[in-house]
Amino acid sequence: MDETRARDVLEAAGFAARGPAAELMALGENAVFAVGDVVVKVGRGAELLPRAQWELTVAGWLAGAGVPAVRAAEPGARLVDGHPVTVWHRLPEAVRPAGPEDLARLLRLVHALPSPSFELPRRELLGGVERWLRLAGDAIDPADAEYLRGRRDGFAKAAAALVPRLPPGPIHGDALPRNVHVGPDGPVLVDLETVSSDLREHDLVVMALSRDRYGLAPGAYDAFTEAYGWDVRAWDGCAVLRGARETASCAWVAQHAPSNPKALAEFRRRVASLRDENPETRWHPF
Repeated sequence: MDETRARDVLEAAGFAARGPAAELMALGENAVFAVGDVVVKVGRGAELLPRAQWELTVAGWLAGAGVPAVRAAEPGARLVDGHPVTVWHRLPEAVRPAGPEDLARLLRLVHALPSPSFELPRRELLGGVERWLRLAGDAIDPADAEYLRGRRDGFAKAAAALVPRLPPGPIHGDALPRNVHVGPDGPVLVDLETVSSDLREHDLVVMALSRDRYGLAPGAYDAFTEAYGWDVRAWDGCAVLRGARETASCAWVAQHAPSNPKALAEFRRRVASLRDENPETRWHPF
């Protein structure tokens, strides 16, 4: 789904005439538009409708638990021209960029929650690999696709055998500062699609990988671990979850390769570093 297609769906959903022109805020698994006082998310395909509805359910649960998080403006997800559409209250303008310590404090709140009345799924970190590789199609080398499938299977088996240091329970699932918005009333969690119940270490490995792969300054990582109260790198299972996330991150970029030469170049960079077993090759956020 490119921006043109996403805007067509937005118009079909009845938002083109609401307020000022729709502003594209992000384009990834979803196209995210600011339209007046709401934010509209358009998913890539009909298969994502259950996940879109799931995010709304999670938002309601977090609201009831008092966790600062984005709130839904409409109670249900709609399928419009084969794409799931959800509507959210637009957050006030950010007063500053979110920092690692903001994320850590929100994670402490989520990690302290008991399980909700409904069942949270496991964090299927590797569950999207096959779909992303399928979307990449002939744009990527078939040998690279098979290599990632092999890594997926190996890390899935290794992750199932891990003994956690922290008690399992609710997690955000994609714990990055970009998923925190700091408004006048403080930090708020956004992007709730991957909220699940699994090893709390999943949320912490994300920042460790950011330090090692994406250029997060060591001092910023130290601020994160200090605010959270523990460094996941001290856990002997860290390398397994890191390897699983690297595999998923490679496949995620692959889905953009057919229409974006920069995505293809980044995909090749990432796969080459994994094949070379070089854990310090710099990856670029995408």
